[in-house]
Amino acid sequence: MPTGKNIPDLRLESPETNPCLKEHRLSMKCIAENYKDKEKACAIYFDNYKACKKFWSNVIYERRQQGLTPYLPLPDEREKIKSDYLSQFKKNK
Repeated sequence: MPTGKNIPDLRLESPETNPCLKEHRLSMKCIAENYKDKEKACAIYFDNYKACKKFWSNVIYERRQQGLTPYLPLPDEREKIKSDYLSQFKKNK
């Protein structure tokens, strides 16, 4: 039963597999609204999406190193992980 979407596209749209779904959607919305000048108009959205992807890639790497599964935390655990990271970041400043 074809859906017209590729498998990677479906993964991007799932909150279970894409912790940066909100950032992804905001980037896509900006592109749709600013098609002709998307590089300048959407740069902040792109940077935010890249930072989100980098953060969760680091979380996955650390969890894999520690033997924690699932490597990508479930959506209901992510807010706690982000707040723990931010509190550690503030202590180190």
